[in-house]
Amino acid sequence: MESDRGDIKRAALLGLIQGPTEVLPVSSSAHLAMFPRLMGWDWEAIDPEIRKSFEVALHAAAAAALLVARGREILDELGRFDLDHARVLVLSFAPAAIVGYTLERKIEARLGGPRTTVAGLIAGAVLMALADLRPQDRGRGDVHDLDGLALGLGQAAALVPGVSRNGATLTAARARRFTRKHSSLLSRTVALPVILGAVALKGARLAKRGTTPEQNRWLAVGVVTSFVSTLASNRLIDLAEKDGALPVLAAYRIAFAALIWSRLSSGAASGVESVADERL
Repeated sequence: MESDRGDIKRAALLGLIQGPTEVLPVSSSAHLAMFPRLMGWDWEAIDPEIRKSFEVALHAAAAAALLVARGREILDELGRFDLDHARVLVLSFAPAAIVGYTLERKIEARLGGPRTTVAGLIAGAVLMALADLRPQDRGRGDVHDLDGLALGLGQAAALVPGVSRNGATLTAARARRFTRKHSSLLSRTVALPVILGAVALKGARLAKRGTTPEQNRWLAVGVVTSFVSTLASNRLIDLAEKDGALPVLAAYRIAFAALIWSRLSSGAASGVESVADERL
């Protein structure tokens, strides 16, 4: 990036983007990865490990904000988990943990380009809209092992850029006939162990390699703005649970994918085309 001040402004902007894109199933990771490229920032000049750690830090701040805003809901849901339901939580975590730990670097290196992100956005949008056609005849207290596995596979699939963890778990829950409201709650609940695991892994790696004072400043700014923007966007969750909301959000995902593709094809976004060619 151009300067410390420029870095901080960009970190703040990405933190502001994180909030609404985290609470809605539109793939915050795709927005964080593609927005700098669409804006022509020298994003590729930053160490890949630092970039990914920055994204994870923003996710962690967003999760913390949701715990503040929706903590009672989430704790109430967790409080209903007996030994059988605890098994559901493990099944929702294990696939993403195994795939993430063993294949994370390969996924980032080979599937992090714009074309793969476009494909993930579109595929996730189509599946989410189709899943929302399912009946809504399941709710609290009706979660079983197969539901946990479906949510876990959704979280593992979300490691592919553009798929969206929120979108994939919502899709899995709706496909299993949970109500939109409970699907949203399940999505937020099962996210916590995965986000905590990612933070621990990236935190350990950063501690081992170290960071510069400049990097610490824009990491801190990103975390604060992500936390604040997620708190401010909290009520968007209620809008996303209304009838007809998921197809509209699916349409937004496709529109965002079309924007990325058009800029990729025209070469209007600095570095986008070369990045895609390099990674595919």
